[in-house]
Amino acid sequence: MIGPEGSDDLHEAAQPGAGEVTATVIVEAPAQRVFAALLAWERQSDWIPFTRVRVVEGDGREGSRIEAVTTLGPAVLRDEMRVVRVDEPYEIGVVHCGQLLRGPGVLRCTQMDRDRTQVVWHEWFHLPGGRAGQLAWPVLWPGSKVSLTQALKRFARLVEQGRLP
Repeated sequence: MIGPEGSDDLHEAAQPGAGEVTATVIVEAPAQRVFAALLAWERQSDWIPFTRVRVVEGDGREGSRIEAVTTLGPAVLRDEMRVVRVDEPYEIGVVHCGQLLRGPGVLRCTQMDRDRTQVVWHEWFHLPGGRAGQLAWPVLWPGSKVSLTQALKRFARLVEQGRLP
């Protein structure tokens, strides 16, 4: 990292990577409520399996640092993010800027009618491991897509049940 905020490193991490994955869900709730639930970072632990999320710095909005730690047996994956954009109630932009997970991501809310909102979760990860990582991506991608989709379905149920935010 260069500079007190690591701005050069953050700029590099913000460039879209080759590992692209998107998931979408329809939530039977107004966009304001859906958006508030997405901004409740610590509550992501309720809908993303094996993961604990916390705000490390800031209030969870633009400029904040977020950490998500996923533990599955002995394997631990630490995801560090910087919130780079909050356009309420439409979009939250992050940059994954950790050692392993790097690249931009976005959560978008689109109001479809009064009580119906589409959520799109889109990530553009830098693939680690050079050429080997690029070759492995087609094998890993379906699992990533399924995982994101299942997490969003769980998120939708919790919002619809009034358990989020």
